[in-house]
Amino acid sequence: MKAARVSMPALLLRQLRPKQWTKNLLVFAALLFSFDRIAPGTVAASLAGFLLFSFVAGCVYIINDVADREADRHHPTKRLRPIASGALRPGTALIFGGLLLAGSLTAAYAINPLFMVLLTGYFALNVSYSFKLKHMVIIDIMTIAAGFVLRAIAGGLVIHVPFTPWFLLCTLLLSLFLAIGKRRQELVLLGSGVGTHREVLSLYSLPLLDQLTSIVTTATIMAYSLFTFTSERTIHLMWTIPLVLYGIFRYLYLIHIEGKGGSPDRVLLEDRPLLATVVIYVISVLCILAWFE
Repeated sequence: MKAARVSMPALLLRQLRPKQWTKNLLVFAALLFSFDRIAPGTVAASLAGFLLFSFVAGCVYIINDVADREADRHHPTKRLRPIASGALRPGTALIFGGLLLAGSLTAAYAINPLFMVLLTGYFALNVSYSFKLKHMVIIDIMTIAAGFVLRAIAGGLVIHVPFTPWFLLCTLLLSLFLAIGKRRQELVLLGSGVGTHREVLSLYSLPLLDQLTSIVTTATIMAYSLFTFTSERTIHLMWTIPLVLYGIFRYLYLIHIEGKGGSPDRVLLEDRPLLATVVIYVISVLCILAWFE
């Protein structure tokens, strides 16, 4: 009995997929590019926004895993998730998710009512994705990208700073880049059984996804380069362009040569060159904005 009580919190935490919370680090982007506003209060607000976004995303994961539990049992890695494996009962997960969602939205309202509205919209969008949008070719990857854009907007809302169109465009394009890479890896990984896991995957092909990757890669590099020159920040942000280029090229290498990309957050944490590039990029932006702005 004691072991069961100990294992349940662990199962619930695992169900929230904390390893995927790295996606929500995008909430800190607004603070990163608002160097003059960095203070204990704004850092705390960004951290709270990150945690609340992670909790709401975890609620979405619960609904998604409950809905997909049968299909996930045919997936080589997703079958190990708590609900798909049978370790966590769907009813227990849904009750926990409902309480967590209510608490998270209440806390979000206390930070900024607009932040609560955004979190509600994010939740609704992703629930729609779980039940409908993920079965619609092209729309599925665009919905994933929209979630990242909402994270970027949320970062500005929690610290009350405006966001530039260029910044949101870069976020959208980079998100599409990651989403397409994820679909490509799923297609390669599942092989002939692709339709068994998710029917929409059978509507894609490797040539199509590779062409989409080429388009989005080019657009991302161009948009970021223009962002560094026209975002009304210091022009010295252009020195970060080589880091962005290397990061994108490294990720493409991991997708096409090493067969990774199915889980972008896992790739970021496990690939040292890519992780080092992100860390150096963040430090570079902070230094540039501190010295030249």
